Amino acid sequence: MMQQYSIADTFGIPAPASMKVEGFSPAHNPYVPIKKSYVFRKDHLRDVLAFLGSANGDGLYLTGPTGSGKTSLLEQVAARLHWGVHSVTGHGRLELNDLLGQYMLADGGAMKWIDGPLTLAVRLGHILLINEIDAVDPAELIGLNEVVEGKPLTIPQTGDVILPHPKFRLVATGNSQGAGDPSGLYQGVLRQNLAFLDRFRLMEVGYPEPEDEMKLLADVVPSMPETLRESMIKVANQIRKVFMGGQDGAGMLSVTLSTRGLVRWATLVATFKSAPNALAYSLDRALTLRAEASEREAIHRIAKDVFGDDWQV
Repeated sequence: MMQQYSIADTFGIPAPASMKVEGFSPAHNPYVPIKKSYVFRKDHLRDVLAFLGSANGDGLYLTGPTGSGKTSLLEQVAARLHWGVHSVTGHGRLELNDLLGQYMLADGGAMKWIDGPLTLAVRLGHILLINEIDAVDPAELIGLNEVVEGKPLTIPQTGDVILPHPKFRLVATGNSQGAGDPSGLYQGVLRQNLAFLDRFRLMEVGYPEPEDEMKLLADVVPSMPETLRESMIKVANQIRKVFMGGQDGAGMLSVTLSTRGLVRWATLVATFKSAPNALAYSLDRALTLRAEASEREAIHRIAKDVFGDDWQV
């Protein structure tokens, strides 16, 4: 069943009491994402809610740098609206049949058809979320063209023809906009079919503003001093600037401190607070141990400049 939710109360943002959004009634649906602490950005939330409310034959493509919160944005909206999500990670070997389902051996030795994530989402009115969609062979994704528009889904293996549930939605995330990766930072990104991309609304999800990340860290590590959280966010943003580069091309780092990595760093600092230098020790484990030696040194230098005397190395 469907019900109305107050936008202000549900998502914790300023909004008139009369503004409501439709979602599912609370139920024991195992496909609903787990609700976690999340600071919603008003513009992003507006676009996602508009899409969920009325897709009009479109999919939704969220693009942005790694760890900017593309997947968590969609999942945390769905968690609060009790909307089921079937999440798939794209890769070069993913085929349309993997999304449709397969025959499997059941009790007694008989073969039984098991719905895949696409078929389940179409049947149940859930969201099919394809992460890293720009890593999928574009020839396979063409098979989704008609179902995005609301046309029946045909399963060749069984002969079933399924009329999509009115609440079925297709959402994709990618580090590129579907036209390949000119920066060379994201291995495996493929140029996607223009006819397929034409079926998507596009929204860009950048890294959160410092005040939003401050709220997030306050929720995750409330015992951490505010000045320490502020410095960690300054370090993260400086690393991101060097990683992203400018109009002349990619930056000088091959790794970046995403919001996900920032949260990891903060939680590790709390975990290893008795280490000789908890900040540096935790930063290594959150990010820099996977960087080249010169990059690790550069990132630590950025952190030392920001923290000053608090950076005890």
